[in-house]
Amino acid sequence: MEPFLLVERDGPVVIATFNRPDDRNTITRAEQAEEIVAFSHAMTRDRTVRAIVLTGAGKAFCAGGNVKDMQERGGMFAGSPYQIRNSYRTSFQMVGPALTELEVPIIAAINGPAIGLGLDIACMADIRLMADTAVVAESYVKLGIIPGGGGAWLLPRLIGPQRAALMTLTGDAIDAAKALEYGLVAEVVPAANLRARAVEVAQRIAANPGHATRLAKRLMREGADVKLDTLQQMAAAFQALSHHTADHHEAIDAFLNKRPGNFTGE
Repeated sequence: MEPFLLVERDGPVVIATFNRPDDRNTITRAEQAEEIVAFSHAMTRDRTVRAIVLTGAGKAFCAGGNVKDMQERGGMFAGSPYQIRNSYRTSFQMVGPALTELEVPIIAAINGPAIGLGLDIACMADIRLMADTAVVAESYVKLGIIPGGGGAWLLPRLIGPQRAALMTLTGDAIDAAKALEYGLVAEVVPAANLRARAVEVAQRIAANPGHATRLAKRLMREGADVKLDTLQQMAAAFQALSHHTADHHEAIDAFLNKRPGNFTGE
């Protein structure tokens, strides 16, 4: 069987695509979650990767869990309550920590419906771009279940508690214009141009030294949960590390000589 995650490389930019278009890129097996986890770890280890685009093949970004499996109590949803709990803990819920710990900046290109876990995964990215034809929904309650992929933590931090409650408790889908109004996405792009725009943004990020964008991402992530003084202590340590990289000195020389930098990850 082909990998669930199709990975392509364009210089320092990696494009990762959920690759089950016939199933609307639903995540149905533990192996699929494990692919995402393994990908996240590999990207953090590879210092030559400076930006990632995450998108979906076909008409959907990711339609979340497989509802037919839920109906049949099969796959991830089979067994006793304890077994189901363990299935969540060792599959779906491994994705959130892996993506949020991935140090490389991630752009989610939401090409089509991002539903339930699909929306939660999009929320784990640093920047979200959305096709003008796409919709998103935190739709768990419509199936009589609760946000199991991290959405109850992610959405309130991104769009505020009231809007997050409205999306989560109604389960209703919102279109691209509403997602932009909520601040859930950075841009709405014509569907035909979405991938190109996401790669363009990724290339602009990748034009900078990778250590700087990775450490800046880490500071922003940690800043959501720590005091300013604690973050400043972390920033001082990160800055000291940055000053001793070859890419910092290359960036200074490139800036002073008005030329593009040639960054090696050193």
